[in-house]
Amino acid sequence: MSSGHRAMTLFVTLLLGLTLVIFGLTMGWPWWAWSASGPLLLITALATYRMLRPKRSEIAHDGLSTPDLPLPEAQRQEHRITHVALPSSVADYDFSFSATVRWTVLDAPDDAPWINAAGLAVEAILERARSVAAQQPPNRSSLARHQLDGALATMRVDASGRVMAMAHSVELDLPEHDRERLTRLSNVRKDEDVWEHERNYERSKRAYLGEDVLKDTGSAVVWWLSRNEEEVEGAVDRIGVFAQLSAAARNESVAPQFEHMVYRPGDRSAEAEPGETPLTPDDPVGTGSADETEPPFPADSVLACFGISPDDPDRDLFATRLADVARAHGKHHAEAALRGSCLTDDRDGGNGEGHDPERPAEDEYEGG
Repeated sequence: MSSGHRAMTLFVTLLLGLTLVIFGLTMGWPWWAWSASGPLLLITALATYRMLRPKRSEIAHDGLSTPDLPLPEAQRQEHRITHVALPSSVADYDFSFSATVRWTVLDAPDDAPWINAAGLAVEAILERARSVAAQQPPNRSSLARHQLDGALATMRVDASGRVMAMAHSVELDLPEHDRERLTRLSNVRKDEDVWEHERNYERSKRAYLGEDVLKDTGSAVVWWLSRNEEEVEGAVDRIGVFAQLSAAARNESVAPQFEHMVYRPGDRSAEAEPGETPLTPDDPVGTGSADETEPPFPADSVLACFGISPDDPDRDLFATRLADVARAHGKHHAEAALRGSCLTDDRDGGNGEGHDPERPAEDEYEGG
């Protein structure tokens, strides 16, 4: 009998007793009525006790189940793997992979074979890691590590269906020597791109000068006028120079209609502008000898026609390129004059070392 059962029976008995006492005093019961109320109170207490008594279970106490007890948790185990090589998206560049593998063994039939749960779990994790790492470039190891951390963070059933595995504390690195090698290759590719752009720029400049500006005398005059719109008379005075220069660029003779405008040694010395040294047969910028058949080439005037002043920082570069064009067309006297007009000490002079007058200038550029 529990304490709650006894308390309820006592409460009902006291309540009924108080009710009988109050009712008897109010009604003025005789002595025999008070004697009869005692057995009545006892019978009521017994009836209340029997009604409140819990029913006895038909199942033995030992056979009752205990569902309120917590179910045992599945046993999980861990194993640390380190420095496992995983392929990247570039051949011969492998990542170094480390992680802590966690697994739990699944239920299996009674006749299932025994397994090495750790081996199955590690194999499952490595297979999942390999599929992610093989798509990543080797120079992105930090990004690949975070992607692996997310891809391996979920418990998944392995191919055999016997274990569920996941991994945490993932580390993914590239060996130091491979990292240095990739850095050098990257720098070489960047330098190669810059060099290729410079070569294309040189080709474009030479094509622009040879195929557009110096295509003929008229093109050279128009080009000069586009840069000196207010100096129409200056363009007229330089037509002979433009004719000679465009003819040299095409490896041809000056057109007959412009021959009378081409500068001669005597004419050039007589018409020298103020501050400009007249050319003479002994002028080293000219032919170098009065007996030579070709007239001296007015290098300074030619450069001035293109808007290149003596103090222009691009004077040497421009003169050298014009000299290359002249040498490509066999105009060696013009080449010597243009190279002699360079202001720097380390100029590529005429027939000096590194320049073969018999080889066209384009060979140097096309060769890279």
